[in-house]
Amino acid sequence: MTADLAQDTRVHRLAAGAYGATLPEHWNFRSPSGGVLMTLALRAARTELDAPELQLASATTLFCAPIMAGRLCADVEVMRRGGTAAQVMVSLRNTEQPQCGLRVLATFARQRSGPEFVDVPPPAVPAPQDAPAFADPMPFAKGLRAKFSDNFESRLAAGHDWFADDFRAGEARFARWFRYKTPQHGADGVLDPLALPPIADTMPPAVIMKLGPGFEPFVAPSLDLTLHFLANTERDWLLVSTHCRSAGRGLASAHSEIWDDAGRLLAYATQVMLFRRPPAAFV
Repeated sequence: MTADLAQDTRVHRLAAGAYGATLPEHWNFRSPSGGVLMTLALRAARTELDAPELQLASATTLFCAPIMAGRLCADVEVMRRGGTAAQVMVSLRNTEQPQCGLRVLATFARQRSGPEFVDVPPPAVPAPQDAPAFADPMPFAKGLRAKFSDNFESRLAAGHDWFADDFRAGEARFARWFRYKTPQHGADGVLDPLALPPIADTMPPAVIMKLGPGFEPFVAPSLDLTLHFLANTERDWLLVSTHCRSAGRGLASAHSEIWDDAGRLLAYATQVMLFRRPPAAFV
């Protein structure tokens, strides 16, 4: 059965500023995708704010402690509510754990007039129908695939399958097309912006492109993830184009642009990830 992000991250009100949710394991890498947890927290923020005229403008997530699939609690504080913008903080944790697992700071803003431009061209990559299907293997062993990846059609736009015979080290860049198997569009046909954090949180392959064959297997949990939400789309195919600018001290810093297949820039994301050895069972 294909997972539905909107249903799997829905929240219900427990009390003023408090929400509950039950996240299934469909969105796990080893544990739930940080981007999916970010989506769930932002859904609680949007529900608490209850102001459809205020659209999501930006959000930053700090990942503080592991969160497992299952019962979750979200505590929401509206820090500022003005005529032009509102700012919201969400703390998310497993219900049985007192420690905060992640904290999101989000800004919602009203549509206003002003300068409009995009000063960057779309990446020169094949269209999704011309790009090869991508199996999206985990970087531990050939054929190992995360449950998270089963929720998408995926096509390789730039970079290489790191288990392919012709894989060679190159630039720390990677791009792939995603399409949700269960569409995440509203009744108006517009893609829910909350569908973007899960695909933004997919930056580690850019590191592998730089390391080349024989790279030491790793996992790269997020320390933080920031998204700027720039435009809406009614399209299905979404391109995530990632560049890892620097790695060192056991960390890597990367950024991604998210485009639709009509050449519209939808979001800009940045991330700091932490390198760890994978569990022995996966190596």
